[in-house]
Amino acid sequence: MNNTTKKETNNPFDIFIIGARKGFNIAINNLMPNVLMAYVIAQILNLLGLMDFLGIVFSPAMSIFNLPGVAITVLLTAWLSASAGTGVAVSLFAHQQLGITDITILAPAIFLMGSQLQYMGRLLGVADVPKRYWPLLMVTSILNAIIAMLVMRVIISL
Repeated sequence: MNNTTKKETNNPFDIFIIGARKGFNIAINNLMPNVLMAYVIAQILNLLGLMDFLGIVFSPAMSIFNLPGVAITVLLTAWLSASAGTGVAVSLFAHQQLGITDITILAPAIFLMGSQLQYMGRLLGVADVPKRYWPLLMVTSILNAIIAMLVMRVIISL
């Protein structure tokens, strides 16, 4: 028997602690860097005036969901990484460019279409999904996000 092998336990308390440690490590090592990076990018876009520009350009499209134009930055960054989209949403909320209602409409979209680029390499490639289906899978996620934002808009207006 290998001395480095960890002893398995059936104690629910031990199982909980082990799971909590793993979750904490994932949050610190994987999620926090993305959220922090997105927050910094949002700050840079604000300082350069690009956030206002994007808000003006995308205002007509985002008004379909009762969102300000700057909400497009949440969706674009969420497409790259769900945690980055969350970071941008937090940054925009902190600068009062998004409100609670806006975040509520955006939240399902962040997680339905989030991290598409990461999934493409990590999941679709590993699962040997033929590349001809990848665009369809991407579009399906984006359509799901659009439908979710429309549904949330209706729910909020009730």
